[in-house]
Amino acid sequence: MEILKTENLKKYYGKDVSLVKALDGVDLSIEEGEFVAVAGTSGSGKSTLLHMLGGLDYPTQGSVMVRGEKIFQLNETQLTVFRRRNIGFVFQNYNLVPVLNVYENIVLPIELDGEEPDQEYIREIVETLGIQEKLDCLPNQLSGGQQQRAAIARALASKPAILLADEPTGNLDSRTSQEVLGLLKLTNSRFFQTIVMITHSEELAQLCDRIIHIEDGKIVKSGGTGDEE
Repeated sequence: MEILKTENLKKYYGKDVSLVKALDGVDLSIEEGEFVAVAGTSGSGKSTLLHMLGGLDYPTQGSVMVRGEKIFQLNETQLTVFRRRNIGFVFQNYNLVPVLNVYENIVLPIELDGEEPDQEYIREIVETLGIQEKLDCLPNQLSGGQQQRAAIARALASKPAILLADEPTGNLDSRTSQEVLGLLKLTNSRFFQTIVMITHSEELAQLCDRIIHIEDGKIVKSGGTGDEE
């Protein structure tokens, strides 16, 4: 089942000779349960694409549909609520709240929505990610890898339609990067979690089900990691 779709997605900055086409007519479709990498060099438009998919920035033209909902037809308040309920984010810099412990960070988005956390599901997530012994710790008491595990747990806790990961291993060493990618693959398979990951690393991208290559704001190639083309 298609869970995410873009049509003619464009994001332009400036005008005339200063015009920058960060995204220039992107059409993509992602199925429920897929683990997709969006790969490209710095400045290719991949992070801009992620921000559009997550409703963090508005396009110049085109649409993004999540679970059939055209998210940019929502007003700002509706979009904020929709994003909180349907889209999980994992960033390179973790973005954990420093004065909250790991458990409080994980359930924060759920509580902001006025809901009660599913404690059994939270327990399953933290055990899957191997941080069940760290729930009372503050972020600054954790290693980088442990902070990223906590960030992944927070993103998964609200059972989002899509998890968007923006260079999630960018601040980690190669061994920890492989561990985090392994955990993302595990959550993808165990929870049937749809994941879109931005990366500049072709090696990490090859661990995903499908790679979308983007250059100069356009998709230049898309296919399974076992494909020849």
